[in-house]
Amino acid sequence: MKPATKFIHAGAEPDPSTGAIMTPIYQTSTYVQEAPGKNKGFEYARSQNPTRKALEEALAAIENGKYGLAFSSGVAATDAVLKLLSPGDEVLTGNDLYGGTYRLFTKIYEKFGIRFRYVDMTDNAAIEAAITDQTKLIWTETPTNPLMNITDIGAVTAMAQKRQVLVCVDNTFASPYLQNPLDFGADIVMHSSTKYLGGHSDVIQGALVMNDPALREQLYFIQKSCGAVPGPMDCFLVLRGIKTLHVRMQRHCENGEKIAQFLRQHPGVGKVYWCGFEDQPGYAVAKKQMRGFGGMMSFTLKDDSVETAMKVLSSTKIFSLAESLGGVESLINHPASMTHASIPREERIKNGLSDSLIRLSVGIEDLEDLVLDLEQAIGK
Repeated sequence: MKPATKFIHAGAEPDPSTGAIMTPIYQTSTYVQEAPGKNKGFEYARSQNPTRKALEEALAAIENGKYGLAFSSGVAATDAVLKLLSPGDEVLTGNDLYGGTYRLFTKIYEKFGIRFRYVDMTDNAAIEAAITDQTKLIWTETPTNPLMNITDIGAVTAMAQKRQVLVCVDNTFASPYLQNPLDFGADIVMHSSTKYLGGHSDVIQGALVMNDPALREQLYFIQKSCGAVPGPMDCFLVLRGIKTLHVRMQRHCENGEKIAQFLRQHPGVGKVYWCGFEDQPGYAVAKKQMRGFGGMMSFTLKDDSVETAMKVLSSTKIFSLAESLGGVESLINHPASMTHASIPREERIKNGLSDSLIRLSVGIEDLEDLVLDLEQAIGK
């Protein structure tokens, strides 16, 4: 099945009782049983819900996986993966990492005896050298948030498989439209479905997709036991978002490329971080494992001061100053004080995330309006 057809039809079956083409919102907490233990596949809504089941089947299909699990947020999905570990286990992860993930690692799981080691995930030799007998999980984002660094998924999974180490890839920035980590050997794919999958800034949700049935059972047990599940209305919204993922991502990519080129040529802009530039480190790997380069990017100004960056952040009219990304509307963000504020400043600076960095989530508005908006804001 071709991608566009898959996105529209994945997980969608006409409702057997009415023929409704859209999956109904099963707003129920429990299900009547014919006899104790005899039911129609549903017992209690924390464990199963028909709307969620349809979404989980869709998530698996669009990521070329066998099993999908939906969670109440991307952080909840990440939390479930970490619950596969035991005290003394070690996680190898990137030094350019979403702030919420870093906070979960350092503020929650370190005190339970899980160790985290941070390496440059663009350096395969450094990754391989960092794997120890205690390493049980490699957690990576590609492209990274917010510096757009690229990890070679195939290379990482090859070295992990030799040591029987799990690999989980945060695929939020790319979305399944641009990249499918399971195809390159990853064990688990994580999404903040809040972003491109939902696509309309109206839902909070997360997802995991995998191929191994035993791993699915472990993660389902955690999902059911810990209860970080999404409600049926949220599942309906993400199901609806997936149906238009391909057309939205096409426009995100088109606008993203034009905005990245505009910024790079602007005399008031310093450095632009976007994985579609041929001279960008990691471009060759991105081209190999991605089908496009998306609408996420970051940049600094020529006058690389926080004060000037703040003026730009406060001057846009169409780009809204807000957290999050991946919606149809364009957003502008200051990682140091917003999405990555939980990372200590010295760590941010050491890893290249300056206080003056500006991040864009380029939406699907008219390109000319977006260019004019950035032009007037940078001009100020």
